[in-house]
Amino acid sequence: MFCGCPADYQAAEPNTRTCPVCLGLPGALPVINRRAVEYTVLTGLALNCRIPEFTKFDRKNYPYPDLMKGYQISQYDLPLALDGQLGLGRRRIGVERVHLEEDGSYDDRGEGYSLVDVNRSGVPLMEVVSKPDMRSAEEARQYLTLLHSIVQYLGVSTGNMQDGNFRCDANVSIRPVGSQILGTRTEVKNMNSFRAVYQALEYEVVRQREVIEDGGAVVQETRGWIEEREVTVSQRSKEYAHDYRYFPEPDLPPLRIGPERVAELAAELPEFAPQRSARFQADLALSGYDADLLAGSRSMANYFETTLTLRDATAKEVANWMLGDLARLLNQDHREIDASPVTPQRLADLLALVADGTLSTSLAKTVLEEMYATGGEPADIVREQGLGQISDTGAIEAAVAEAIAANPKAVADYISGKDTAARFLMGQVMRLTKGQAQPELALRLVQEGLELQKTRGSLEP
Repeated sequence: MFCGCPADYQAAEPNTRTCPVCLGLPGALPVINRRAVEYTVLTGLALNCRIPEFTKFDRKNYPYPDLMKGYQISQYDLPLALDGQLGLGRRRIGVERVHLEEDGSYDDRGEGYSLVDVNRSGVPLMEVVSKPDMRSAEEARQYLTLLHSIVQYLGVSTGNMQDGNFRCDANVSIRPVGSQILGTRTEVKNMNSFRAVYQALEYEVVRQREVIEDGGAVVQETRGWIEEREVTVSQRSKEYAHDYRYFPEPDLPPLRIGPERVAELAAELPEFAPQRSARFQADLALSGYDADLLAGSRSMANYFETTLTLRDATAKEVANWMLGDLARLLNQDHREIDASPVTPQRLADLLALVADGTLSTSLAKTVLEEMYATGGEPADIVREQGLGQISDTGAIEAAVAEAIAANPKAVADYISGKDTAARFLMGQVMRLTKGQAQPELALRLVQEGLELQKTRGSLEP
């Protein structure tokens, strides 16, 4: 945030992304990261915030050993963005502020020792503070999901909760039905997934209710979510507010962000997930469910629209492949779609092979698996593995004759009026041809063969 060290702290060896500034060495002076400020303003604009013309950084003094210089550069009374809101259907969740600060270091504590990695120290950290407007764990999950989508669409963050790129601390308090006064709040930490946030808040609401109903009082404290036990546990008391002794950061000048620059940044705002989903439904006739999934992340939506431009396929066809077989493969490897070996061009080429009859849908799924595993081109895989569809009538007729001869009961069922027997025999033909028979042709030849059997049966004395 205030030096030139790379922010790829997760991929680097411990304590290799450091310099005199983030190590807090005497005489080192911070310099503001301009793009981090612009990203924060962009986020504020996306959250319908007011962008003050004047802002500043402040020095926050605290005893935690996560910054080498013994204090954090943050924002106190003049943040970069104020008074916003985020819509959840008909509900509006207020956004109190969006401010910018530096992140702390990471320490690995053991019995009698603590190992410190300073790589993360000084990385830009943007904090979005909501107002106490959410009324359920489900609303909190929806709010976080939408906020996550917004920062991804803006390119502000990867939003990977497992890597700490999108974190959530939640304040929870309850009140009697009909009362407007919220009770004592607790802060819940250590939630690294949307599911964990939902479960932790649900648990904490029940816990506080039980404390009050048993005649006790909720204590203001920080509690940690223990995923394995699905409980929150007390970490430290917050009975008294910390005095961080904020004062304007003497090593940094105040910032003035004029209306002209704010207007320029506002022009950079992309089409966000709700608007993109609505367009997919209106222009491409997709269901709300499919459109929401495709528009949920910018990379997914971009992949979808790129594939459509490369192949004259229906939107539903592309959506089915992306949300079905391709999503299954990506989920198995915990990969995002922009890291998929199956590029939009390769998926479009695969759909073209289905459209021209080279592949059946089932064969195309086999080819997709190979494309994902090897990064190969679909046409090359079809040629090398001999996976093309069989459309030669003679070859399929031979398989039909074998299937009919091997399944007299199915033939008898068809003759007695059970048309589903034809589908069964078609399945046998597909098995004999290793799924390569052209399905429509195979079904027609099976029906012709069965009709011939029926005619022969009616001519017998």
